[in-house]
Amino acid sequence: MQQEPSSAKRIRVLIVDDSAVMRHLLTEILSSDPGIEVVGSAPDPFVARDKIKALDPDVLTLDVEMPRMDGLAFLANLMRLRPIPVIMCSSLTQLGADVTLDALALGAIDFVAKPAVDVVHGLRLAAEEIIAKVKIAAAARVRPLVDLKRSPPSVDAVVPQRLKATHYKSTERIVAIGASAGGTEAIKDVLSSLPADMPGIVIVQHIPKAFSGAFAKRMHESCDLNVCEARDGQPILAGHVYIAPGDQHLLVVRDGARYRCKLSDGPPVNRHRPSVDVLFRSVAEHVGRNAIGVLLTGMGRDGAISLKEMRQAGAPTIAQDENTSVVWGMPGAAWEIGAAQALYPLPQIAARIVDLVNLRVDGPAVTAAAL
Repeated sequence: MQQEPSSAKRIRVLIVDDSAVMRHLLTEILSSDPGIEVVGSAPDPFVARDKIKALDPDVLTLDVEMPRMDGLAFLANLMRLRPIPVIMCSSLTQLGADVTLDALALGAIDFVAKPAVDVVHGLRLAAEEIIAKVKIAAAARVRPLVDLKRSPPSVDAVVPQRLKATHYKSTERIVAIGASAGGTEAIKDVLSSLPADMPGIVIVQHIPKAFSGAFAKRMHESCDLNVCEARDGQPILAGHVYIAPGDQHLLVVRDGARYRCKLSDGPPVNRHRPSVDVLFRSVAEHVGRNAIGVLLTGMGRDGAISLKEMRQAGAPTIAQDENTSVVWGMPGAAWEIGAAQALYPLPQIAARIVDLVNLRVDGPAVTAAAL
């Protein structure tokens, strides 16, 4: 007779939400999977603190807006004193986007977006995704929040810098970047380390429609490049970064001597829209060896197949290594099938991109040895 898996082998989840409806609904969804055990729930961070000590959960789901202490303050304390994988529950609003991005910066693994209307029906439709995110979070790498102090004010706080690259020449090269879970901070790390005179950069980060604009704005404020949410038909210029809108595929197409962004409402690919595979395939077809492919942290396999197509088209391809990835699903899949020519720790990726940009592309294709 086959035995049921013991509770000790299940992923132990604590649900923290001030809404009794949300606590009940998340418990129902997560308990439907035999590999997950909901060990308890809490209506606020103070009750949650005691239950974390008593129940020792593997994963926390955490609401953003709660009484007595907001979710961000609680998350900051938690990641400093007792790091644990956290899935944030956020509303699909501008405020929800800003708070969610703050949470990801503090160390949350991922987030579940609460529908604006009919929350019960909407979350039940997303049950499979919620379960998958909890399972991924349980195996993710959580790093303690070492320093909660803000950086000292700079001159930018008084006089915002407006000296970003303003040259509007077309770009001969394209850097294509894909990411998912853990990617918002990984992308920030890469972009903030790149110089202003980079070729055009196109990015797909798995993110909802309500969040992508806020994410692009944050990236613009954190680096020397001009960052925006991509628009259909927009020319791809040097010194600029184009982030896919949260509900549309981003493709790169050639228009005479220049490249342009093309947005598509086509069906989700690998359950995602935007999809990294869609972007990378368009880059392989239209840019070829003049492109550079970069795959960062993320769950699933989105981007792996088309990163290999980029490599076969002569483009150098790299991916984030396992040790620095929050989730090594996407880069791991690319490495497994030979799509990525080399792996690098996150702190080294920007420098490698710069090196690859400076390599000549009129000679033989870039080899793994050159990487």
